[in-house]
Amino acid sequence: MSGPLSGIRVLDLSRVMAGPWCTQIMADLGAEVIKVERPEQGDDTRHWGPPWLRDKAGNPTKQSAYYLSANRGKYSVTIDIGKPAGQALIRELAASCDVLVENFKTGGLEKKGLGYGDLSALNPGIVYCSITGFGHTGPMAHNAGYDYLIQAQSGLMSITGVADGKPGAGPQRVGMAVADLTTGMNAAIAVLAAIHHRNKTGEGQHIDMALLDVQVSWLANQALNYFCSGSVPGRTGEYHPNLAPYQPFPTKDGQVIIAVGNDAQFHRLCGVMGCEELPRDPRFATNPERVVHRQELVGKLCEYTRLRTSREWMDCLGKVQVPCGPIQNIAEVFEDPQVKARNMKLELEHPLLGKVPGVANPIKFSKTPQRYEKAPPSLGEDTVAILERALGKSAEEIRNLQARGVV
Repeated sequence: MSGPLSGIRVLDLSRVMAGPWCTQIMADLGAEVIKVERPEQGDDTRHWGPPWLRDKAGNPTKQSAYYLSANRGKYSVTIDIGKPAGQALIRELAASCDVLVENFKTGGLEKKGLGYGDLSALNPGIVYCSITGFGHTGPMAHNAGYDYLIQAQSGLMSITGVADGKPGAGPQRVGMAVADLTTGMNAAIAVLAAIHHRNKTGEGQHIDMALLDVQVSWLANQALNYFCSGSVPGRTGEYHPNLAPYQPFPTKDGQVIIAVGNDAQFHRLCGVMGCEELPRDPRFATNPERVVHRQELVGKLCEYTRLRTSREWMDCLGKVQVPCGPIQNIAEVFEDPQVKARNMKLELEHPLLGKVPGVANPIKFSKTPQRYEKAPPSLGEDTVAILERALGKSAEEIRNLQARGVV
């Protein structure tokens, strides 16, 4: 693998989404990621289907779309870490790795002699990243954490969905596992910072990542709205709590998002719409006033937006640099000319499965561009190669491990 993390070896003991998302980012950046999975079963998400990837003949394979979304670029090794011989293999691998990422319950790996204290004694420079629902401290440290629960407990669902008093009102889950995904991204950031520290000092460290912590941190401006006002934010539905107009508007053939971020943009919006009198109205002259009088403003603007098609509004507002865009479904996203120009869809060739689609990493480097070279692996497809290359195991030693059900 090439990329800015070329030469970094990662031992991935994680499953499902948060941990695998972290290690996929690192694989995209060039790290060698060794994914350890349970013999025969593998990562739980291998079975999270349908839908399943289809082969060249159009027949469904045993590869779930969910698993494929978070595991490209990795080497799959099957090891039974419930057996002492399997634990010994993990210790050998950890001794040769820069990073270990795991998402067992708090204390789970310590019981197997694979905790940070155990492995740092063998490899003082190892960066050991633990991802759990609630962290390694506090009254909920030993509770299992799931994305849906975290979205609810973190307050995210309380500000997501249709506002009270309107049809369909009520808290809603975000359509993606955002707690998992944002924790995976933050974990990757943390690992890179710890590697930098290790490169300066020679010492590794333990990273304690909690889904709840990350999702609470994601409240960002809404948390500060509460801290500064003392008022608990509610669900704002389609609009922004601090900006106006900043929401969907009806058009002649659908809807568009108009996102006005300052007073100058509002003046230009009104100029194009032919309602130049609105910025002169004290209720709408400045953003703070527009937020207070949002309902009256939106009612007036809707009278104008219904007169043209969505495409016409995007074209004419784009010319005066007023942000305006479509509400697209996922099929439309990957046909979007801008998304295509940014090469956000990719296909990787798998020796058994044919072409495997995926969503590209969004990071664009000028000196070390990503080269996607390995499709998400079949279960255990790299076991023999890794044991030979990383640990120097002989063919006889590997056959012995296989006979004993260790790998």
